[in-house]
Amino acid sequence: MTRLSVEMLAADTVEPITSAGHAQLGIAVLLGIAVIVLLITKFKLHAFLSLTIGSLALGAFAGAPLDKVITSFTSGLGSTVAGVGVLIALGAILGKMLADSGGADQIVDTILAKASIRSMPWAMVLIASVVGLPLFFEVGIVLLIPVVLMVAKRGNYSLMRIGIPALAGLSVMHGLVPPHPGPLVAIDAVGANLGVTLALGVLIAIPTVIIAGPVFSKFAARWVDVPAPDRMIPQRASEQLDKRPSFGATLATILLPVVLMLAKALVDIIVDDPDQLVQRTFDVIGNPLIALLAAVIVGIFTLLRPAGFGKERVSGLVEKGLAPIAGILLIVGAGGGFKQTLIDSGVGQMILEISKDWSIPALLLAWLIAVAIRLATGSATVATVSAAGLVAPLAADMSTTHAALLVLAIGAGSLFFSHVNDAGFWLVKEYFGLNVGQTIKTWSLMETIISVVAGALVLLLSLVI
Repeated sequence: MTRLSVEMLAADTVEPITSAGHAQLGIAVLLGIAVIVLLITKFKLHAFLSLTIGSLALGAFAGAPLDKVITSFTSGLGSTVAGVGVLIALGAILGKMLADSGGADQIVDTILAKASIRSMPWAMVLIASVVGLPLFFEVGIVLLIPVVLMVAKRGNYSLMRIGIPALAGLSVMHGLVPPHPGPLVAIDAVGANLGVTLALGVLIAIPTVIIAGPVFSKFAARWVDVPAPDRMIPQRASEQLDKRPSFGATLATILLPVVLMLAKALVDIIVDDPDQLVQRTFDVIGNPLIALLAAVIVGIFTLLRPAGFGKERVSGLVEKGLAPIAGILLIVGAGGGFKQTLIDSGVGQMILEISKDWSIPALLLAWLIAVAIRLATGSATVATVSAAGLVAPLAADMSTTHAALLVLAIGAGSLFFSHVNDAGFWLVKEYFGLNVGQTIKTWSLMETIISVVAGALVLLLSLVI
């Protein structure tokens, strides 16, 4: 970025809430992040409270008036929830509909019935990727665990040969592909185009999930040769239903929002005229809120009605789908508050002024920052929202595609080496009956492969588009 562009951006930037110099701001950022890390890891404080306290600490260390710090944090929290909160809620409802209607079971059973023994790991990564589109990672794990255990026992597989592809599919979707919370927050912070980010995210996700899933599972199965543990398998939703939706209807419902958002991106590229009726129409139907809302409404008729859900049961399902996301919304919102505190303190401008003389590419810088925060806090979401706030100013002079790649670089970095401070680490360990060492050799290494491969593909794409 040139000195002129930095000066132009500075002219349009709101006056920082502190007059601290670069050194003090840099120390304030490190101390603020350290507070968050310490509260999450040492004191086991909820990420929402940790981010809130860390934001206040950041402002205090930067010498900003506390009332202005509070205003920055609350405005950032509000704008973030306003930007992505409804999308997260709609995604949660769609995921609940998919699970409770038996639609997820239908997809799983259909693909497994057509898969041969040799192709089973590939079938598992396909199942996880498709099912993982509208689901949060933790929900996807709970949903797919019975299938992973069943397939491993039936085919006499090492659990890792089947489990790693499923985990890879879920994790890649979670980190790289909207409408998952992390990518959505990064898109909002960076000001990237959602459709372009979605298209490039899917493009990068395909080779990444192949390498980290079916390919890596061959090695993971040799290093950690464990059978499926004999544990109670959660009852499948379809065993409680007289009928479940068809495979085609379920798949079409899941893919509807993705198709609508991709169609908008394609029309934007081909037409490239905001006054054209076609582009204006697709700008509406391809808006993520409308796309996800359409999928939820369609899902009532394609998923819930075939499963025998009446009006009252549909209403109850929506309530149950919204309840578990309260914590996620608060974490995402607090992450947005932390991001805004960073920006209003002048940290973003500081990074711009310092990095203009660096030889390190902006995309690599974004990846490295996300990696550092991920390793420190253990949370991919915290890493994404924090890194997005730090590097957002770098997107000012970027093209549409490179701004989208910046989002994906952040998402890739946020998945790096999950370890003992990550809730996902313990979730995988307990479900698969592994010890800590085995979990690191399989799950942690798989996450690292995803992060490195996706990051490398982002850098490669930046050279050709």
